[in-house]
Amino acid sequence: MEEYILVEKGHPLAGEVQIEGAKNAVLPIMAASLLAKNNTIHLQRVPQLSDVETMAAVLSNLGAKVVRNGQHMHVEVPSILQTQTPEHLVSKMRASVLVMGALLALEGKVSVVLPGGCAIGSRPLDIHLRGFEALGATVQLSHGIIEASVDGRLQGAEFDLAFPSVGATENLMIAASRAEGKTILRGVAKEPEIIDLANFLNAMGAQIHGAGTDTIEIMGVETLTACEYEILPDRIEAGTFMIAAAITQGDVIIKNIIPDHLQPITAKLQQLGAKITIGDDWIGVQGNKDYQAIDIKTGPHPNFPTDMQSPMLAILLCADGVSTLTETIFENRFMHVEELNRMGAQIIVDGRTCIVTKQSLHGVRVKATDLRSAAGLVLAGLLADGETRIEKLYHLDRGYVDFVEKLQKLGAKISRHSS
Repeated sequence: MEEYILVEKGHPLAGEVQIEGAKNAVLPIMAASLLAKNNTIHLQRVPQLSDVETMAAVLSNLGAKVVRNGQHMHVEVPSILQTQTPEHLVSKMRASVLVMGALLALEGKVSVVLPGGCAIGSRPLDIHLRGFEALGATVQLSHGIIEASVDGRLQGAEFDLAFPSVGATENLMIAASRAEGKTILRGVAKEPEIIDLANFLNAMGAQIHGAGTDTIEIMGVETLTACEYEILPDRIEAGTFMIAAAITQGDVIIKNIIPDHLQPITAKLQQLGAKITIGDDWIGVQGNKDYQAIDIKTGPHPNFPTDMQSPMLAILLCADGVSTLTETIFENRFMHVEELNRMGAQIIVDGRTCIVTKQSLHGVRVKATDLRSAAGLVLAGLLADGETRIEKLYHLDRGYVDFVEKLQKLGAKISRHSS
């Protein structure tokens, strides 16, 4: 059954919206839960997303028992885990590769097919695998299957990441938590989700220092135990609603957030001309009818997040002058530009840079190409005259909880249908 969204240009959004737990934090934390052998991990503020269900299925196939009750999740870890990840699940979602570090540390071996997920670039696993080798593992890649093993425990080591890869930083943190001796990781990712994973591992008894800086030091421990942990708020969902408020010239308060995590998005919306008010755990966004062109370049945290460039591209179509948006992380994340141009945009792609001028949009039938482009197309639909139909919603469901319902409560003319 094919589902689709119908959205019309309507009134400015107004009201309050509550933000869920972060998808990009909960997935590595679920993978790291495997380190608690013979224990149960209790997670709170777990978002109800299809990616979370996929990771839960991965853990279940490895032998863990995952119980979900609303936003609460219990992960019961047995004494022995399976070491071969299920291909049909790994092919759905790239984050499933994060179980490699835990299985290698616990069972001394792991076999995993190359992962799937959004088609936004090659995202090679080279850094993950070289890091595992630095920790003493033997790694082989053949016919799309990665096999890694270690004789005894992983050994602490010093390793410099060639690029601040979020996934590699997470995988190596998880693996090194139970390695013998001290591990020093340099050139690591500094995203808030990295800090959240370190805090979770430390709550289990790990000894990790430096998360959020360029260098993370990990003193390996023999065992990790049960804990309760609350997932941090989703800064990407929050940023999407900030743009939705601005793009409709609305007045919305985004609640249950950590405002510091949204600083790169806040700065660009202010530069455009939106009015931003910041509280302890909320941000208010008031839109403007006179936006001015800006230049944006994505990059590793604390730069503008790559996950926000698709939604941000929609609001640049409202700005007077010529805006540029340069993507430095993924080489293939402009597939949605063709869909926006079908709506009347005249975006020019020059290498990794989009050149954007103010255009009037009209509603047409479009297809999401990845998770964040789905949200970007919905936001563009809020701008377009007539009715916009967005298809391929399974992308949207990977990262947004009740997206349509939340927009409806803010006053958007939007609905979800099946055909």
